[in-house]
Amino acid sequence: MLEVEVRYRTADRAGVISRLLALGAALAEDRTDVDQYFNAPARDLKESGEAFRLRRIGAANYFTYKGRRRDADTKTREEIEIPLGDGPAVAADATRMLAALGFRPVVLVRKARQVYTLTRGGFAMEVCFDDVERVGPFVELEILAPEEQYEPAKATLFQLAADLGLTEKESRSYLGMVLAAEGRE
Repeated sequence: MLEVEVRYRTADRAGVISRLLALGAALAEDRTDVDQYFNAPARDLKESGEAFRLRRIGAANYFTYKGRRRDADTKTREEIEIPLGDGPAVAADATRMLAALGFRPVVLVRKARQVYTLTRGGFAMEVCFDDVERVGPFVELEILAPEEQYEPAKATLFQLAADLGLTEKESRSYLGMVLAAEGRE
């Protein structure tokens, strides 16, 4: 499955939310994500454009692998996410296991996230309003789509961005932005 995604900066969060609600979106979740990124023992994931993390959303834990980007216009990449057990003990055990296998922690990315859902162009979409520690507020538009639906999903995202008045696209990942903020690009 492909994660087809675009990210924007916006100074008008309230206006974007108002336009989003007028399009029929609903607030699905208000949460905090804590993402511990790791580098692999056998290759540099930053060099290859891949990412691997342990994500914590409340008590829930997930391993997520993100493949290389498909294009420069979006942040489209293969995404594989595996749910783990819940709780801090599971997260600690997962971190110890990765260390034992030679994975090295890179950086912790924390964000407050409001997730809105809607359907456009036949796609279930998420619109996420993120406040990322050390790098600021963003709006992410995302569709999970099979390979054969990549182009229509991409077009749907860009149309929604235009409808919401989003123009300041941000092509960097949160991982990359946090590393830059820490002077570790």
